Amino acid sequence: MSSLTILGLLPLLGSAVLFFLPREKELLAKQVALGITTLVAIAGIALALSFNRQESGLQFVEKYSWIPAFGINYGLGVDGMALLLILLALILTPIVILACWHEAEGGRWSVKTFFALLLILETMMIGVFAATDIFLFYLFFEAMLIPVYFLIGGYGTGERAAAAVKFLLYSLFGGLLMLASIIGLYVVSGDQLGAPTFDVSELQKLSINNQTEIFLFLGFFIAFAIKAPLWPFHTWLPDAAKAATPGTSVLLLGVLDKVGTYGMIRFCLTLFPDASKQFGPIIIALSLISIFYGAFLAIWQSNGDIKRLISYTSISHFGFITLGIFAFTAQGQSGSILYMVNHGFSTAALFLIAGWMIARRNSSKVQDFGGLQRVTPLLAWSFFIAGLSSLALPGLSSFVSEFLVLMGTFIHYPVAAVIGTLGIILAALYILIPVQRALHGPTTPGNENLKDLNLREKIAIAPVIALIIFFGFFPQVLLNVINPGAQASIASLNIGGNK
Repeated sequence: MSSLTILGLLPLLGSAVLFFLPREKELLAKQVALGITTLVAIAGIALALSFNRQESGLQFVEKYSWIPAFGINYGLGVDGMALLLILLALILTPIVILACWHEAEGGRWSVKTFFALLLILETMMIGVFAATDIFLFYLFFEAMLIPVYFLIGGYGTGERAAAAVKFLLYSLFGGLLMLASIIGLYVVSGDQLGAPTFDVSELQKLSINNQTEIFLFLGFFIAFAIKAPLWPFHTWLPDAAKAATPGTSVLLLGVLDKVGTYGMIRFCLTLFPDASKQFGPIIIALSLISIFYGAFLAIWQSNGDIKRLISYTSISHFGFITLGIFAFTAQGQSGSILYMVNHGFSTAALFLIAGWMIARRNSSKVQDFGGLQRVTPLLAWSFFIAGLSSLALPGLSSFVSEFLVLMGTFIHYPVAAVIGTLGIILAALYILIPVQRALHGPTTPGNENLKDLNLREKIAIAPVIALIIFFGFFPQVLLNVINPGAQASIASLNIGGNK
């Protein structure tokens, strides 16, 4: 049994332990979940330290025949992109558990069930980024829906049932389209390779005619665009983010949404290079629409629901990520992958702090948080730093990501890069306006006696803020892992002018 398999099994075994605990042992359930996820995070960091940063291919590879009659293998492996996204999931999960210690209380089901679902979700996140067999990837891709559905529908607030169903229907629709394309690839592989297969490395050898490739590409791309989400496939996200608990929103927007952009790089560009290039200009246009659409709606929410505001900023950010992916330059792709990681941390900080603000004020309206800087300075400054990272302020983690995306885009799409740059101005508006109203304005009646961050909350948010600042000054630590794979990916597309 290899390291990746062990890494994925640990949280799954932890969830089994939780299910057998007595219902009333709530504190013990939390402690077990925190202990298991912390252990997994440490194991993941140890695995990353043994990763060869000079190699562009997959590492820690394992492959076993699973269902030989259908050519299905149990195959795992990671390159730099997959490794960093797994680490993102492993770091954020124990932080979510610690930060959201009490958010499962009062849910439809028991506290232990909530944390068991988080552990199951962690296993799914590891699997979906590590799978090298496309059928196995699909299983993890769909299996993630189950714990998220129950986390939103069972422990969320407001219209949680409707939001959970909407999330499920959108995701299932995308999954069905991808399944149709997977079956198509399976049939084509049988014709060309002599034996059908789901192995990604073998599927890359296929020579698919243009019309077939277009249809197969669209099945994958639409599924990933829904997951990302990219305009116009985004409408499930604000509802899900508003209804979900802050901890669930962190994993949903901080990690799970990255499956969409990860899939675009791993499968769309790799398996369907010609179709990717053919649809590139259209996707660039959709990316620009996402940047501005998300930004304008976030500005519109400046006095509205703070969780919806954060979700709209993410739609704008994912526009930048897809912009870099389909710019077809190594610089743009490196920036997009770096953006995925940095967005995960900045969004995690925003949602966690927003959750604490909502819990203290019993309101999610931005206008109800006036004057928090005077009353809860640590909470206010933490939110401020996370917000500045979200708008890509120099010195914070997102700046280099956004800069690389725009520079990489400029090589092949200079007009799109210039237009995308205007999104930075809008980002300043959708962050600074609510920050001014919620943190630095006059103290709103009812906020005078709010408590600042307690010790548990300080411990939870400190590493996230520290990473946002650290990667702002030392992005090369991540880029050294990202660049070899990004350069190899773009080189395989055979597009002139890559840098």
